[in-house]
Amino acid sequence: MRIVIQRVSTASVTVDGKIVGQIGSGLLVLLGIEDADTAEDISWLSNKITQMRIFNDENGVMNCSVKDQGGDVLLVSQFTLHASTKKGNRPSYIKASKPDIAIPLYEQMIRQLEADLGKPIATGIFGADMKVHLLNDGPVTIVVDSKNKE
Repeated sequence: MRIVIQRVSTASVTVDGKIVGQIGSGLLVLLGIEDADTAEDISWLSNKITQMRIFNDENGVMNCSVKDQGGDVLLVSQFTLHASTKKGNRPSYIKASKPDIAIPLYEQMIRQLEADLGKPIATGIFGADMKVHLLNDGPVTIVVDSKNKE
């Protein structure tokens, strides 16, 4: 699994002109799933998302997690995170999982994040044409890959 974490002041996802997921201060997480991903990847990434200290403490130092801050999480599936640009100018998405594998893992990630965060999270709609609106705070943007553990 590959994620892009963005610390946001606000974020929302719109499908067909309707907001389907929206948060205030917290994290927008874009999630790419590949066939080799497992429950172990989900657990490891969920812990990283909820415990990563990228929010400012009272001294202005990034020393608090989204959980510490009582912040929200918006999770959006994004198969293009597994794009290969090695050959030519058209990215290949061969590593991205098809819906029959990806949807159950995406749903499992939602449940794990909610358990680790201790409250419901907001989401997009898997496979939909989504419009993501965000106000990046910082900006703070971090890429994490569960296979590399970094």
